[in-house]
Amino acid sequence: MFQHRRDAAERLATRLSHLRGLHPLVLAIPRGGVPMGRVIADALQGELDVVLVRKIGAPGNPEYAIGAVSEDGSVHLEEEARHCQEAWLAGAIARQRELIEERRRRYTPVRNPIDPADRIVVVVDDGSATGATMAAALAILRQRHPTRLIAALGVAPPDTVARLETLADEVVCVAVPERFAAVGQFFTDFNQVSDDEVEALLAAGEAGTPISP
Repeated sequence: MFQHRRDAAERLATRLSHLRGLHPLVLAIPRGGVPMGRVIADALQGELDVVLVRKIGAPGNPEYAIGAVSEDGSVHLEEEARHCQEAWLAGAIARQRELIEERRRRYTPVRNPIDPADRIVVVVDDGSATGATMAAALAILRQRHPTRLIAALGVAPPDTVARLETLADEVVCVAVPERFAAVGQFFTDFNQVSDDEVEALLAAGEAGTPISP
């Protein structure tokens, strides 16, 4: 059990300490991954940006991912998505693409995304149930030719970790419980992260402003 996202991030940073001084690019999955990404980037003397992927939640259970949409427009669908009506699925995909475009405009309005080519890249999220969102992020980033691609998560079930190990060069996950219902069950404080917080965390790092605990 983690106290909060900072607790999970500090534990991840310890496991990733071999990257300190190598100027890794830490790409956080918004929104929950961004506070963790800030802590990890600072600890590793790296650079922070976001990788924009959005999960497609199941009908009636939006927290359960049946797929994901990437910033490059690609769509990654899980087996469960076959049971969805085509019109519903097309609408869900369109909504997530629109949200991705809006978030990029908000999060990095004065610069382009940081290029992961020839960089050690650490993709960070607070946790993952199915791995769909992280898998989509890894797939899009692999096409950009990083020198090493690492998935870093606070918590995920064993089958998800095994899946991600086929997509990343390395998977670092602090907690890998057999019984897993939702990411939030493993955090005492799992408050939602706002877009304003994400913007502040990204801007503070660029300006060299110290990040408060």
